[in-house]
Amino acid sequence: MLRGIIIRAVGGFYDVRAEDGTEYRCSARGRFKKDGTAIYVGDRVCITPLFGQEGVLDAVELRETLFPRPQIANVEQVVIVCAPQNPQLSLQLLDRLLVLAENEQLRAIICMNKEDLPHEEAKQSLRNLYENAGYLLFMTSAKFGQGIEELKQQLCGRISVLAGPSGVGKSSLLNCIQPGLKLRTGEISERLKSGRHTTRQVELLALDCGGLVADTPGFNQLLLAAVSSQRLPLCFPEFFSFAPQCRFNPCRHRSEPDCAVKKAVASGKIGESRYKNYLVFLDEVLTQERRY
Repeated sequence: MLRGIIIRAVGGFYDVRAEDGTEYRCSARGRFKKDGTAIYVGDRVCITPLFGQEGVLDAVELRETLFPRPQIANVEQVVIVCAPQNPQLSLQLLDRLLVLAENEQLRAIICMNKEDLPHEEAKQSLRNLYENAGYLLFMTSAKFGQGIEELKQQLCGRISVLAGPSGVGKSSLLNCIQPGLKLRTGEISERLKSGRHTTRQVELLALDCGGLVADTPGFNQLLLAAVSSQRLPLCFPEFFSFAPQCRFNPCRHRSEPDCAVKKAVASGKIGESRYKNYLVFLDEVLTQERRY
C-alpha cells in the first residue's frame, strides 16, 4: 500500500497524491459506504495501486482538523482574503471566518487584496484593528503582483485554504503565487456589487515550494453552527489578557458587572467593531443552543 493525500473528489472517485508526487484516481472500498465513513479532500489515506494510475482507497488516517466550509481535512492554516471594495469589505464576514479558524485551532492570516484600489483609510484602520488582535495581515495586488512573494512564503510547506467572499481575487492570487495554474477568474457584477463564483469544487493545489493550498468557492453568508457560547470568547485572541481580570469566571463579556473586556473596549484597547461583532455572534450561538 501507498500513503498519500486526497487532493480532489470527482464523481465518487478520489484523486490521491502519493508521497512520491504520483497521482492516482481511486475508488473507495465498499466498507466505507457501509460504515458511513465520511471522506474529505485533505484526508491522509492508504491506497493500493492497480493498473496505470488507478487505485483503491483502503484506509483513512485519523483526521487532525476539519475546516467547516467547505469541508477540508487536515488544514493547518486559513488565509482569509478580503478587498477594500469591489466587493465591499465586510468586517462581520471577516470576523466570522476568523472565529471559525480559531474554533478549529487553525492559524489565521488576513490578506487584503486589490491593494491598487483607493483605500488608505481602510488600510490603516484594518492594520490597527487586526494586528492589535494578533493577526498577520498582508496587503497584496494580484493585478500588479504586489505582496505576492511575502504571502507565498507563508504557504510554503503547509496545507492552507484560501477563504473569503466571491470576487476578492482568491483564484487570481493563486495564479500569481503559482504561475501555470491558470485558474478561472471572474468579474464583479456591476448590478449586485459582488463577485461571481468561479471556483466550483474543492481542490488541493501543489505549490513548487512544497505546500498544498485550496482555492475554495466563495460565499457571502456564513453560520457559526459549530461554535458554542462557551468557546466563542476564546475565539477572540485580544480578549485573552483581559478576561482573567473579570469579576466572573466564566464571563460572557456582555451584561456582567466589572467585566475587564468591556472596560478594554471602552478604553480603546480592544477594537469596538470586533466587540460589536462578538455580541452579534454571541446572540446567534445562544439562539442556536436554545433551539437545539
